[in-house]
Amino acid sequence: MKLEIIKNEKSELEFSVEGERHTVPNLLREKLSQNSDVEFVAYRLNHPLDQKAMFVLKTKGSAKKVLEDTVKEIQKDIDEFKKGFEKVK
Repeated sequence: MKLEIIKNEKSELEFSVEGERHTVPNLLREKLSQNSDVEFVAYRLNHPLDQKAMFVLKTKGSAKKVLEDTVKEIQKDIDEFKKGFEKVK
């Protein structure tokens, strides 16, 4: 998976996530939308078979920091899920 920043302003980011269709982008969009600093977040695929999700993120503060914090939160959730799953084995 590759992330490419297209537009980087203080409160607005446009970026792409290459190698993903809906699973990871939808998770990221959902987590971002739960953040009270996020004013707008959406992604799109330019073509139904496309493997590159294009995001727009607008925030009240630093969009880059909100994105970084959200990715860390997702990673933490995945780690917790993995630990719980390993206990069940």
